[in-house]
Amino acid sequence: MSTQNLTDGFHALIDAFKKNDINNIYAVAGIPITDVLRLAVEREMKVIAFRHESNAGHAAAIAGYLTQKPGICMTVSAPGMLNGMVALANATVNCFPMILISGSSDRAISELKRGDYEELDQVNAAVPYAKLSIRVNRPEDIGLAIARAYRVAVSGRPGGVYVDIPGEVLATTVDKDVAEKSMFRIVDPAPAQLPGKAALDRAIDLLASAERPMILLGKGAAYAQAENEVKDFVESNKVPFLPMSMAKGILPDSHEQSAAAARSHTIGNADVVLLCGARLNWLLNQGQGPLWSDDTKFVHIDIEPIEMDSNRLIHAPLVGDIKSTLAALTEGLKAKGGMKPSEEWLNSIKERKERNFERMAKRLEADPSPMNFSSALRAVRDGFNANPGTILVNEGANTLDFARSIIDMEEPRKRLDTGTWGIMGIGMGYAIGAAVETGEAVLAVEGDSAFGFSGMEIETIVRYNLPVVTVIFNNSGIYRGDAPGTDPSPTGLLPARYDKMIEAFGGVGYHAEDSASLQKAVDEALKARKPALINAVIDPTAGTESGNITHLNPQSALSKSN
Repeated sequence: MSTQNLTDGFHALIDAFKKNDINNIYAVAGIPITDVLRLAVEREMKVIAFRHESNAGHAAAIAGYLTQKPGICMTVSAPGMLNGMVALANATVNCFPMILISGSSDRAISELKRGDYEELDQVNAAVPYAKLSIRVNRPEDIGLAIARAYRVAVSGRPGGVYVDIPGEVLATTVDKDVAEKSMFRIVDPAPAQLPGKAALDRAIDLLASAERPMILLGKGAAYAQAENEVKDFVESNKVPFLPMSMAKGILPDSHEQSAAAARSHTIGNADVVLLCGARLNWLLNQGQGPLWSDDTKFVHIDIEPIEMDSNRLIHAPLVGDIKSTLAALTEGLKAKGGMKPSEEWLNSIKERKERNFERMAKRLEADPSPMNFSSALRAVRDGFNANPGTILVNEGANTLDFARSIIDMEEPRKRLDTGTWGIMGIGMGYAIGAAVETGEAVLAVEGDSAFGFSGMEIETIVRYNLPVVTVIFNNSGIYRGDAPGTDPSPTGLLPARYDKMIEAFGGVGYHAEDSASLQKAVDEALKARKPALINAVIDPTAGTESGNITHLNPQSALSKSN
């Protein structure tokens, strides 16, 4: 047979990507995927080559969140695949569509446990952490595998999919016509799903009867791009809304019906709560006291039926997609004259908000030397606000907790943070993925400890000339720095000049020790749209152990008794 009528696994994989408009790959090159990545570049795909697989995976995961298409991460076999698994598991937990594709060892050798290069049962290793884990054993099946992985990643509750492709499959030739038969463009991979009439009527009746209602928005509503439906529901029913961290901006934080500044009061006193793209997990105390009242009734919109009643009785479960379900609720409530929150309820939230705004304003007015988290974040906020459209990436302990309440969001999907697991290490991956997928400037606000998990990707940012500005809150430690003259503690770090790190790669470094210079640096760097890093020196004694989740940090019983 003429070689003109042949193709191989390398080409088939790129063909499968192109068939479904997958144009970006986040990867670390190596055996056996290097030629796939080279071929992707030749075929005018964008390949972002990282320094570590977990960071490439985090970039792919956030790409999925921002685009509603699965982000693609490719890694080498065994250890490389396991590094990528960190991101795949995080994507699945956070409901981000992502496909991790890894090369693997020769099946004829590894199935007999004969000790092949990087031998590992990768398919079974991925099973607990993915919606689907599959292996391709013939090049003519690659198109089918990618199409199926795409649909699984985005349908229902989105998540991660693992696809294993042995090196010999990539290199094997096959008739072009045979390979082409497995290539197809999937149709309607995430179809709308509307709850039944009885379920909608039940929810509408409960919502219409509420005196102290609220809608709690999670990042699922942001992923669903349901901002128009949320706006219609909230404004037509005059209902207070409370956004979870990555849901900030679905409606502007400045919206008069936002209850974010009265969070505890609103949660603790609501009689009916509409959960929209949010789960009653640890971030909401599993729906239990003392945060929640035992008398609160819940309406819950979720595409996944088994999420209902996971921690509390859901009085009106709505199994469906957010956009369709919210639109149906809005129309149904209009027919009943809308929701009727009491004036006493709305005024109580307004009064609590005003009181908390005053407290926050006093805290932010202070300008100590050295900076603390509040004064430094006020400066970052002002620089951020001067550059509309900028995407904020945020991770750390205290850096995350303070930023969530100080930096307001006015647009959806502009705040990307540690999410459901609250993990460190997503920073540079998320920043790179957001910059590549959107073309917008990105401001990554990092604790110095959090930055250490992915900091080498500063070189990746400079190499691709991405408009990413990284601000490191440098207090020389995890939570806080060590006292002068003491030996390094398990949580202590060196008072490093991180700005010199990016300068070594050809980026722009800033060093800021006061709020005025910090604000100027943020504004200047964002406007330049060039790779930059700002080393923001804050008080080493600032910060508390584990930030706002100190109660989750077990302590030695003997230490507490002494």
